[in-house]
Amino acid sequence: MSIQRPSDFGFNHQIPEGDDKPRLVCGDCGWIHYVNPKIVVGAVCSYGDRILLCRRAIEPRRGFWTLPAGFMEERETTEAGARREAMEEAGVTIEIDALLAVYNIARISQVQIMYRATLPGPELAPGPESLEANLFLWDEIPWQDLAFPSVQWALLHWREVQGKHAFSTFGNPAGETGAY
Repeated sequence: MSIQRPSDFGFNHQIPEGDDKPRLVCGDCGWIHYVNPKIVVGAVCSYGDRILLCRRAIEPRRGFWTLPAGFMEERETTEAGARREAMEEAGVTIEIDALLAVYNIARISQVQIMYRATLPGPELAPGPESLEANLFLWDEIPWQDLAFPSVQWALLHWREVQGKHAFSTFGNPAGETGAY
């Protein structure tokens, strides 16, 4: 099986008129293919004093713990995406109450939008992307086995506003540019 390159389909890398970055441009019609950052949506979900974490069944970071989160789908709101991810990864319906944070992870071209949410009950049902789902007390969180830095950021930001009804949305922690 041979690997096909964009140029095999009449696309070439060039800087379109009025732009300053190389893009894939169709040599026949001039259509420009823009490659933009991916949006990840998710939530820090609590049930009483416990936090929902899911152990990843997929790469990257298979076997490590994460919040229910994933890539947005087309024609989906960020809230609907966070709800869908919680259902897919932990079998739960969540009630979103606030936007918690927006993280910029430039090194992998992601914007992560995290909400604060609650669970109606303790019942969990891991989906195909989760090896397991569990509710953790704060002191039980497996900090050394968290999948990504942004999971820790979101948990710490959640803790900072726990019990508060109004707060400012967080961004990357000081010094964390997401550019490493």
